[in-house]
Amino acid sequence: MTTTPHPLVTRAQRLAGDLLLPQAERVDQEGVPASHVEAVRRAGLLGVVAPREYGGADAPVAVARETAEILAGACCSTWFVQTQHHTPVKLLATYDSPVREKLLRPLATGERMAGIAFAHVRAFPRVPVRAVPEEGGWRFEGTVPWYTGWGLNDVMLLAGVTDTAEVVFVFAEAREQQGLRASAPMRLAALTAARTVSLELDGLRMPEEAVVLRTSQEEFALVDLPRAANASPAVFGVAYAALDLVARTPDGEETARSLRARLHEVRREAYALADQPAAPGCVPERLAVKTRAYDLLRAATTAAIVAGGGRAMALESRAQRLAREGMFLLVQGQTAEARRTHLGSLASG
Repeated sequence: MTTTPHPLVTRAQRLAGDLLLPQAERVDQEGVPASHVEAVRRAGLLGVVAPREYGGADAPVAVARETAEILAGACCSTWFVQTQHHTPVKLLATYDSPVREKLLRPLATGERMAGIAFAHVRAFPRVPVRAVPEEGGWRFEGTVPWYTGWGLNDVMLLAGVTDTAEVVFVFAEAREQQGLRASAPMRLAALTAARTVSLELDGLRMPEEAVVLRTSQEEFALVDLPRAANASPAVFGVAYAALDLVARTPDGEETARSLRARLHEVRREAYALADQPAAPGCVPERLAVKTRAYDLLRAATTAAIVAGGGRAMALESRAQRLAREGMFLLVQGQTAEARRTHLGSLASG
């Protein structure tokens, strides 16, 4: 946790205690309402990493992690919808482009909400979405397998790969339009509430001024793979929330204390690695720590189920919701190397 309380951490704790946690089981069954996104915006949490000159908080990374832990531990579906927003904000703040002056301020202040449609780039050399250059802009063809926050987001950060292995990132309106059609919302074992769809792109045309970044697939992977190897703050948030449940049961206090101490240590190690520059060869070490975090997440959510007994099987059970959210986090943002590392750890454990 941060050593000095930060206003955004205080606001996140208040939001979690007053709204997100009391309504989490209902949201899990009915979906994230627009009013939850609005509450996150009012708390200033959509601009946590955005530059001050554009209306954001420019908070330290430790604050961004802690607020993410708090939101995920209270309502993982709401966390997942809003966490999509921060990557487009970071990208706009990092790269100078025409679209930066158009979008960065409304995204930093939360006036507009962004989602992401580029995880499929990790499938290379398979190319689910192609970007084709045209006069004055680009045409996108293919399928975005997963897009979260449909109906809640205003814009999306969309990426496609060209025939020359260049990755093209553009901002598009997050709505059905010529060349873009959304599936029905997916029914998933966990986080159905986050309004995830697939997107069919059949000649979606975007002007050149919508482009925020063009980079080679190789350069994209050099940045993305170390970042994807880091343990997500949501893993710690959900694990701590599960251990809070365990600690409140008659036989669970010692189990919670033991697991919490181990979780503290892995959390410290994971964040220390994430704060280091992405040096060559850093991915295996980060994935090893990430896998240990997964082990503790699984142990914590299993302990919550065991401590809850038969009552934990009810859909309205908090323990059961946290266990399903933990299952989701095991594959969220998964790369091929992360999958191999995790499976290898399970086989040797």
